[in-house]
Amino acid sequence: MAIFDEEPKKPASRHEIGQDLSLLSASELSERIGLLRDEIARLEAELKAKGATKSAAEALFSRR
Repeated sequence: MAIFDEEPKKPASRHEIGQDLSLLSASELSERIGLLRDEIARLEAELKAKGATKSAAEALFSRR
């Protein structure tokens, strides 16, 4: 039994940009669309939070 012979397995990605979609069913495509919409909402929330932080920093340092 060799401990170091096996590569650690990466968790399967639910979606990869540019992935061939022809083999997916309609329900699988719908599921992926939902996952991507959730991820977009998460990214937009983070972008908004970073914008608020940047605005606060600019307001703080622009007081002369």
